[in-house]
Amino acid sequence: MNKFLSFLIAFVAIAQATAFMGAPVLTQRPVAFQQRSGASSMEMRARVCDLLGKKPNRQARVVTFSHKRIKKVQEVNLQWKKFFSDELNRNVRLRLSTKGIKTVNKMGGIDAAAKKFKVDLAKF
Repeated sequence: MNKFLSFLIAFVAIAQATAFMGAPVLTQRPVAFQQRSGASSMEMRARVCDLLGKKPNRQARVVTFSHKRIKKVQEVNLQWKKFFSDELNRNVRLRLSTKGIKTVNKMGGIDAAAKKFKVDLAKF
């Protein structure tokens, strides 16, 4: 019984000592990874106007009847809109705020608005 107990203690001590002497753990990701298709390849886009760059207001507060102040986010009213670009000779689909849509209509077309705000329509 004594020999078995001493053998067990020696075995545990050796196991603990060799646990840290093994091969190093690889923390780097493989260089070449496969292209995915479908839902797993979707990219989350920020809620930002493609033309004007309007972003959500994260500084807003709601004041309740009891005068508690609660933080809230005022989102931008974004709409998907297609415009025909004369320079590219094709439709361009943009995610614009309603103010951005009014700006495009006021300037007479998406090409003039993109030129003014320095937006590359070839990306869309």
